[in-house]
Amino acid sequence: MNNDFVVEMSGQAIKMTLMLAAPMLIGAMIVGVTISIFQAVTQINEQTLSFVPKIVTILVLIIISGPWLINTMTSFTEDLIVHIPEVIRAK
Repeated sequence: MNNDFVVEMSGQAIKMTLMLAAPMLIGAMIVGVTISIFQAVTQINEQTLSFVPKIVTILVLIIISGPWLINTMTSFTEDLIVHIPEVIRAK
């Protein structure tokens, strides 16, 4: 197996992971900052206040971006499976 191939596949896997997690992470961050600003303005110091909106936001984003997430993961997995003969021949 070629080292360049392994490095390339590892880089693609990391990029794919970040790309798939980004919508949920960004959504949770926006909701968290918004609720933190609300808590600072109203001086409410309840730790659990931001938990439920973040969970709801993440679930909504998973539902909305679900088809894109599945298509992206499927195409990446198909590319990996297609390249298996090249990896075997390179040994």
